[in-house]
Amino acid sequence: MNLYNSIIERVSALCGRTAPKRWDYDPALAWPDAGAFELVMQRDQALELGGGGKPSVNFTCVTTDPRLVDRDEILVYGPDLRELKADTPFLRISLLRVGDIESDDEDDTEQAFRAIQELDFVKYRVFPKGYMIRTSSDSDREQVRVSKAALRGGISFAKVGAAFIKAYRKNPNVLAARVIFVTDPGADFAAARKCAKDVKDITLSLSQILKGMPTDCGSCNLKPICDEVEGMKELHFGRK
Repeated sequence: MNLYNSIIERVSALCGRTAPKRWDYDPALAWPDAGAFELVMQRDQALELGGGGKPSVNFTCVTTDPRLVDRDEILVYGPDLRELKADTPFLRISLLRVGDIESDDEDDTEQAFRAIQELDFVKYRVFPKGYMIRTSSDSDREQVRVSKAALRGGISFAKVGAAFIKAYRKNPNVLAARVIFVTDPGADFAAARKCAKDVKDITLSLSQILKGMPTDCGSCNLKPICDEVEGMKELHFGRK
């Protein structure tokens, strides 16, 4: 599944000019999970990521290419949670390397689409304690309210990232996961929003292929995606 590769290749360029801090994944590092959505009241918050009208973007990409996602790791561009003094722009990206989840077989194509959906839905099942996530699937925004208690307890992006990877790695299709957090105000949030839209368009195209797309490219409103994304047109006509 390499339909998202061109987007993954653009990620590092949009994250800002600072070199990232890196942590290898360690399950023991994962921040405790609350088990369900936990409300952090405004009076209890220390800061908000993507709040106060600040830019906020979130998206997930999958690939089978080990050169693009070679190991489990967390990257942070910009100040970490305890270094932030006020609300900040925020970007979180998950890049996942998976096993072979596609083939020319009709049932396997549908299985690949379901697998991608399932991996994207993981973000709705991670509940770091004192780290209230509000995600909008319509706008690709992810705002986070961090509690004062969580900051006092030592929460960090490395620990939250480990919690996400722990959740991703429960899926046997996932071979490696890279979770990226960006608070660098110099990051290209416009480019990030474009990437998020492209991810959504590619996944929509897969959905349309399953329903039966037009065979006349001139009459298909998804033609620009097929033209831009390597492998999409072949998948469409292979499905036909």
